[in-house]
Amino acid sequence: MAKRWITEWRPDDPGFWEHDGKRVARRNLVFSVFAEHLGFTVWTVWSIVAVKLGSYEFSTDQLFWIVSLPNLVGSALRIPYTFGPAKFGGRNFTVASALLLLVPAALLAVAVSDPATPYWVFLAIAATAGLGGGNFASSMANITYFYPQAKQGSALGLNAAGGNIGVSSVQLFMPLVIGAFGLAAAGLFWIPFILAAAAGAYFFMDNLTVAKADPRAQLKIAGRAQTWIMAVLYIGTFGSFIGYSTAFPLLINSQFPEQASLVTLAFLGPLVGSLIRPAGGWLADRIGGSRVTLVNFGAMAGAVALVWQGLVQQSFALFFCSYMLLIATTGVGNGSTYRMIPAIFRAKATAGIRAGTPAHEAALAVGKRDASAAVGLISAIGAFGGFFINRGFGSSIAATGGAGAALASFAGFYVLCAFITWACYLRTAGRVPSLAAARV
Repeated sequence: MAKRWITEWRPDDPGFWEHDGKRVARRNLVFSVFAEHLGFTVWTVWSIVAVKLGSYEFSTDQLFWIVSLPNLVGSALRIPYTFGPAKFGGRNFTVASALLLLVPAALLAVAVSDPATPYWVFLAIAATAGLGGGNFASSMANITYFYPQAKQGSALGLNAAGGNIGVSSVQLFMPLVIGAFGLAAAGLFWIPFILAAAAGAYFFMDNLTVAKADPRAQLKIAGRAQTWIMAVLYIGTFGSFIGYSTAFPLLINSQFPEQASLVTLAFLGPLVGSLIRPAGGWLADRIGGSRVTLVNFGAMAGAVALVWQGLVQQSFALFFCSYMLLIATTGVGNGSTYRMIPAIFRAKATAGIRAGTPAHEAALAVGKRDASAAVGLISAIGAFGGFFINRGFGSSIAATGGAGAALASFAGFYVLCAFITWACYLRTAGRVPSLAAARV
């Protein structure tokens, strides 16, 4: 069983890491992934439920609002969730945040059990699913402390991928569950798993005293330029992942109504995007996060153009394959941008301080604390991209009957993100020396 609080934690010490640290970190990562996975399933369950609401006769734009609201609320909740582990302990906060998922799961069953449920009630209950979106920020902020700098890209990538794949779980299993047991089961199905995740966190996770921090002090990270630069880039990567993943079923259903039965294949998009995310972190660990991110934004813009061609030609095969490529590139970008964050704040904290000195060790601790706060805040702002993408599709379809206008704006944003990455982290004349040395 895990200790309640661990008072000595030195993951960057090779001896400590091999003797004790690795085993403890791995155990916390496993149960963090489980809880975060459930958060994503609850957060995105309406992406499938919305497709099954045909008897309520909502318009496509109204359905996109139902799918959009959990993204909006979940993004906002990531800000307070970021500071939860530092205030209450990573284990303690994971238990509480997992149990809160019972609220949207139960309310979903209530909403779909009454054929007279009005639209505004659906909106309100769908919004509570945003509780699942907050879990990502607290989980990533917590796991940052458990791993040494050299392994954070892979560790954070695995933690995030395990959560992200929850979108795929929903889209794979929910059509089968709903078909067998009805719409209410889309909420009730997850309750035993939520209780198991809370119990796993309670019995097998740890709190770290070195991660304790004053939330007001952590909020100072919002005053750093690097926080906002990376937040914009994360809108382009994670915001795109969650937006495209949750929009996929409705997009298939509305743009290819004759292929509506193929909505069951939508789970493949978030599955690919989730599984490839650790590869983005792995590549970033080896060749630099900014290089991977720059190339990836170019690939994302190209993939959007292919998706548009699939819609114009009304070729489901081209649309589907291009959309899969697009979500895959969001996964790579998720991993590479997340690797950049701890590297940036570590480099800024230790700039000009000689390695191996007590001052350097103290600076490393400050850099890790800053990175933990930044990870949560950046993930919160980045997740708003999921709301913008769903609303972009909904508004474009309502105004023009198609998604072309939305796709054009998305592609333009990726070009802007590529320019920001180059200008801030790769342009030789503009790079901060400490960031260049850290191979951000």
